[in-house]
Parts: sequence; C-alpha cells; structure tokens
Amino acid sequence: MLTFVCRRLLSTIPVMLFIALFVFSLLYLAPGDPAALIAGDQASQTEIDAIRVTLGLDQPFYIRFVGWLGHALRGDLGISIFSQLPVTTLIGQRLEPTLSLMLLTVIISVCVAVPMGVLAAANQGRWIDRVVMAVAVFGFSVPVFVVGYLLSWVFAIRLDLLPVQGYTPLAEGFAPFLANLILPAIALSCVYIALIARITRTSMIDVLSQDYIRTARAKGLGQGPVLFIHALKNASVPIVTVIGIGVALLIGGAVVTETVFAIPGVGRLVVDAILRRDYPVIQGVVLLFSVAYVLINLAIDLLYTVLDPRVRY
Repeated sequence: MLTFVCRRLLSTIPVMLFIALFVFSLLYLAPGDPAALIAGDQASQTEIDAIRVTLGLDQPFYIRFVGWLGHALRGDLGISIFSQLPVTTLIGQRLEPTLSLMLLTVIISVCVAVPMGVLAAANQGRWIDRVVMAVAVFGFSVPVFVVGYLLSWVFAIRLDLLPVQGYTPLAEGFAPFLANLILPAIALSCVYIALIARITRTSMIDVLSQDYIRTARAKGLGQGPVLFIHALKNASVPIVTVIGIGVALLIGGAVVTETVFAIPGVGRLVVDAILRRDYPVIQGVVLLFSVAYVLINLAIDLLYTVLDPRVRY
C-alpha cells in the first residue's frame, strides 16, 4: 500500500509541470499579439512595446516560464493588468462564494442521488426504476443555465420566495447566506445528481446479485440494512469515484452558474478577466482550477486504499 501511495504522489509531479507549462502558454496561444490586444486599437507602437516589457514578452520563452513558475511555487501568480492587485488577492476575495456553492451542491447531490440510485436498483425494472432513470436523463439533457433561469423565474420572480441573484457572506447570517445559494446549488446539482444516481444504480445492481447479499437476506435481515449497510458499503468505490470526479467538474459548472445568478465568485472573476483580456488573472485561475482537479483525483486514488482492502501494490 505504501508503494501505491508513493507512486501516486510521484506521478502528480510531471502532471503538475505539464499543467504549469500549458497554463503559461495560454498567453501565447491567444491569437495576435497579447500586448496589442491589451493596449487596444488606438495605442501607439511605443505603448505596445512598453506593455511587452511589462509582461516580459521581450525575453525568451523558457526564461519567462522558469521565472513565472518560480513565482507560482512561492504563491505569487502575478499582478492583474487592470486592477493592479495581486492575482492571489483577487482569487482570495472571490473564493468563499465559489467554495460555498460547490459544497452546498455536493451535499444536495449526494443526499438526493445516492438514495435515488439505491431505490432504483432495489426496484429494477419497476416503475420506480423508470422514474429515477427518467429524472437522470432530464438532468443530463437540460443545460445548467436553462435550469437556473427556470428556477429564478418560478421561485424568485413568480413566487417571490428567494433572491433572484447576488450573494450574502456567511458572516452576515446563515439564513440570507443559504437563501442566495439554494437556487444556484439546485441548478448546478441537476447534472451531478443524474451522474451519481446512474452510477449508484449500476453499482448496486452488481452487488445485489452477489451470494453474500442472498445470505444476509436468508438470515432475516430487512431490506433497509441489506441495501444501506451491506450492499451500499461494497458498492461505494465507483460511487466515491464519480463523486470525486463530479467535484472536479463542478469547477467548470460554477462558472456558468455564477454568471446566471450574478454570484461574485471565482467563476465570475475568470469571465470578467477573459472579457478584459486580463491574462495574469486568467492564468492564475486556470492554474488554480487545474491543480485542484489533479489533487481531487489524487485524493480519490488514495481513498481507494481505505475503501478497497485489495489495493496492496
């Protein structure tokens, strides 16, 4: 098991280096001269050259990359071109709404999807199974922004029960904090619920056909203990995997959701940076999201050593 853990930890090093190289190259993969794009159409060549010096574009690529990587390893992601604030400061100011939205989405998704999948597997081929699968197909089919606008129209505009947009920090009260996040979290969780429910159903069907499940039932155990204690525990590896992958995918979904509901999170930050071509901010956010994705998948791999005792390599 120790060899397995060390191998997974070491495998992340080249992945991180490749991600850093790709993120740094984004500035140069953009069409045209980045300095000219930042300066605007009316800028003189002198102004463009000054911006090139500021961005370090007058130096060789490998020198710029090594310098940028060294600063990134120390937590320095550069300075925003427009706000003149450190990128880490801008991300830190927007991190709470994004993390709060993702956490609430995961809680809603897991609490809804896992029982749905277990229920569908226990009633395979019956009307309950068909309803659950229909809900899953609906969740996969409808885009997040459509669900978001529909929820806003029903619960915020028509019924006037919840705020239509915005964000209230947790420090200002839990009730307004939750009121601003519940609709975005439900909208973002639709695809996530569908994914987890389908994987839970498939994994549970495989487990329920095993001999030890029939033995547990023959001993007189009720349906609830059989499903949620014996079967769900042994079906948890693929379920935990898809939950972890879904958490990483939520990073991208949060961008759309925060835009629809005007939540001042990291997703809105990167959208605004793209519209203004604020390349240091774009690089910093993409690097942060990419590293988070790698670390989440690493955590899933390491979790296998706990969930699956067969992992010994």
